Amino acid sequence: MPTPTAPALDLTTVRSRFPALSQKINGQPAVFFDGPGGTQVPQSVIDAIAGYLQTNNANTCGAYATSRNTDATIAAARSAMADFLNCDPLEVVFGANMTSLTFAMSRSIGREFGPGDEIVLTHLDHDANISPWRALEERGVTIRMAEIREADCTLDLSDLASKITDRTRVVAVGYASNAVGTINDVKKIIRLAHARGALAYIDAVHYAPHGLIDVRALDCDFLVCSTYKFFGPHMGVIYGKREHLERLQPYKVRANTNAVPQRWEWGTLNHECIAGITACVNYLADLGRTAGARSRREALVNAYALIRQHEQELAHILANGLLKIAGLKLYGISDPARFDHRCPTFAVRIAGFTPLQLATRLGDGGFFTWDGNYYAVNLTERLDVEKQGGFLRIGLAHYNTLEEVERFLASLTSIARMK
Repeated sequence: MPTPTAPALDLTTVRSRFPALSQKINGQPAVFFDGPGGTQVPQSVIDAIAGYLQTNNANTCGAYATSRNTDATIAAARSAMADFLNCDPLEVVFGANMTSLTFAMSRSIGREFGPGDEIVLTHLDHDANISPWRALEERGVTIRMAEIREADCTLDLSDLASKITDRTRVVAVGYASNAVGTINDVKKIIRLAHARGALAYIDAVHYAPHGLIDVRALDCDFLVCSTYKFFGPHMGVIYGKREHLERLQPYKVRANTNAVPQRWEWGTLNHECIAGITACVNYLADLGRTAGARSRREALVNAYALIRQHEQELAHILANGLLKIAGLKLYGISDPARFDHRCPTFAVRIAGFTPLQLATRLGDGGFFTWDGNYYAVNLTERLDVEKQGGFLRIGLAHYNTLEEVERFLASLTSIARMK
């Protein structure tokens, strides 16, 4: 277990800000280990969404107060996400979710692709970073799949490098696996792509709740995330280098402006949820303000250091307990010395049970986990578990506690003995 080197999160205060955490299921406190599918939200996010609907519900660009307030709400959210990602506000695009944003962006990026052009994908990714690019096969584009090491569910970077050639136009990879938690060396992958003149498209949906994102340091071309995965409303956000957002041609209605980034946003946006985006970024920043941060970005840096330390401590305890359960197979990195290369997301199977059976029994006891493939279908097929129901996935977030982990391990151990 890592030795604490920084102040610990004040979990009592953290948990008091999330009303959902006080629920009970069949008399037992609810334990939310379902974060990889969407985290809970603090009261401040709920208040921001409700507050917008109560007083400022209007469309944009109108010559009256509530419309101007809506314009200001959107501008504030762009500024918040710019601090979150370390980019310019004009490089922030809002949309319904990561999947729809990636489909739309891939259509634009692929406008001029044809036979002879190639796109490199991986077997580790969520299908939202695979199928949108595979759809370009209808234009004659060749898809090349980077291999994984099945023993620990990590990318084979040598294989990936060998598949990036002068014909490669896009390299699309995940920052972290939503199924098994592997954190990829995206900075190295981006360098490999750029060395061959290819664009780098990063799916950071699963990484965003667990680690600080710095698109400037990464030098990525595009990075997409979903705010409902990091304590906000159900929306997607994409970062694009301004030069790309200006050069590429979006599919859009004629009346929409040609200004960046608005020309990448189609129809009326979800203004109330955009108000919630600012609140969720501010919630995260609040966690790091006690360290003397002079800006929201500095507060976010501090916050993620606290989050990472807390989650790593819980992850070590959870993994150690899981590996003691008879008949349990843990997928992904299991060596504690390598936990810096994984998120606190664990995929397991237990002999004699389907993942659905496990999730159902756990759910009856108040433990919320996921079963299935979580849209990482390439991975479940590759590991030959797709037809057997995929995995049971346990995902930790910074609002989870040691007591919850210990209760969960006791419950899962008890279930495993019922064979």
